[in-house]
Amino acid sequence: MDLGIRGKSAIVCASSRGLGRGCALALAEAGCDVVVNGRDAAKLAETAAEIRDRFGVTVTEVAADVGSAEGQRALLAAAPAPDILINNNAGPPLKDFRELDREAMIEGVKQNMITPIELIQAVIDGMAERGFGRIVNITSLSVYQPIAGLDLSSGARAGLTAFLAGVARKVADRNVTINHMLPGKFDTDRIRSNIRHGAERMGISIEEREKQQIAEIPAKRFGTAEEFGRACAFLCSSHAGYITGQNLRLDGGLFDAAF
Repeated sequence: MDLGIRGKSAIVCASSRGLGRGCALALAEAGCDVVVNGRDAAKLAETAAEIRDRFGVTVTEVAADVGSAEGQRALLAAAPAPDILINNNAGPPLKDFRELDREAMIEGVKQNMITPIELIQAVIDGMAERGFGRIVNITSLSVYQPIAGLDLSSGARAGLTAFLAGVARKVADRNVTINHMLPGKFDTDRIRSNIRHGAERMGISIEEREKQQIAEIPAKRFGTAEEFGRACAFLCSSHAGYITGQNLRLDGGLFDAAF
């Protein structure tokens, strides 16, 4: 399917690896010029080179912390008038809520709620004026389904979702959409780290803990960054203009509910 976004420009935050990388690859495959971002300059350069080689689009690298004012300025300098914004950022590490001090809570909210809102503030009016905009926020299944130790991440991402519910409806008539993607268990560095952490805590092997994790998923596998990215690209397509203010769960059936 032609997604109708060839030649559009996209900023994809935290896209040197994992789900963000999957999104950058899928948007480039659809013909978008992309700004990729990450803190690890070497890994970012590797991802950028792969995208250029495979799809022949313009790729701009911004090695920066997207949560910092400097990082945001660099992203917006690379693409002052983006058509597409993919908000993504690493969540706080697993930690019991009793161990969270004030500074840690403020940092978690800054990275996973305030940062995406700031970027949306910077680009949304231009999108509305041009009559096209697609904003996708990568949040987490934990917005719906609590995960022990991820209370700070869940709270910040749920706050982002609620904050943007009204905003999405204010710009829908200008062909600007805002949606959220809620990943479940995907084969990324983060889940591998969580598996190691769980294995150590439970006194079992990493392989056994991985089997336990997969057994919980009706699809009986982890998701891939590639399939996540293609779902993201569809939400950014010209065909998705009637989808806004929605939370798309991608979890292989893990969230057990009819609605």
